[in-house]
Amino acid sequence: MKKLLAVFALIGFSMLAGCSNLGQVSPWEKNNLAKAEMTFGGDPLDERFVQHIYGSKENSSGGYGVGGGGCGCN
Repeated sequence: MKKLLAVFALIGFSMLAGCSNLGQVSPWEKNNLAKAEMTFGGDPLDERFVQHIYGSKENSSGGYGVGGGGCGCN
């Protein structure tokens, strides 16, 4: 029983060892992270479209302070 527990503990620790390198970005990887595709708001036109849709859906409950109903018409 103790050997089985030791084997499971060893397997568990070996799986956690793969997470020990997280958070360290190498200098050659920073170029990939600086690309516009890696940001949350990479495309300004797409962000404006998403905000328009959100405002159109939430206007009836006070979304962004724009008048109108939930249909998108003002």
